[in-house]
Amino acid sequence: MISTSRIRGILADPRREWPVIAAEPTTPAALCRGWIIPLAAIGPIASFIGFTVFGISLPFMGRYRVPIASALTGSIVRYACALAGVYLLALVIDKLAPSFGGQSDRLQALKVAAYSSTAAWLAGIFGLFPPIAFLGLLGLYSIYLMYLGLPALMKSPPERAAGYTAVVVVVAIIVFVVIGAVSGLLLRTGRYPR
Repeated sequence: MISTSRIRGILADPRREWPVIAAEPTTPAALCRGWIIPLAAIGPIASFIGFTVFGISLPFMGRYRVPIASALTGSIVRYACALAGVYLLALVIDKLAPSFGGQSDRLQALKVAAYSSTAAWLAGIFGLFPPIAFLGLLGLYSIYLMYLGLPALMKSPPERAAGYTAVVVVVAIIVFVVIGAVSGLLLRTGRYPR
């Protein structure tokens, strides 16, 4: 279950919240149901509403409202990609841990991926009104959250956290660019895997 105190803790006082998260017993299914699935939905739902209700302003064309079917398809694909992205990020975090003096632990890696993504997922709310969607850049705070979470959960030495974070972020960017390209291609062609 989403906890407002956890959200407040991870965003406002992550140095204190990460050790609590590290010691907390959970399962991947519970983490998925109680945190990942609901929070990852914020951006796609907000964007769906923003594109269909308010639309986007296009130079020389005026305001364009995205058709509901197209916006819904795009939101579903973005949501699926966000869910897949968390698990891919967790795999990257887990596989890289020994290279940075940390311990491989898939559950802890999933916790880092899920809880550090909180800022990015919450920033997705700005998609509700497309003219301010650029404020979604506030979600970059997730990188800092990951930087603090890796030593606490993956047991990497704090002095190696910056390098660990940088490598994870670079790999994550590559993964998300590929995911974005594939989802964009699917949306443009209208062909979906069966």
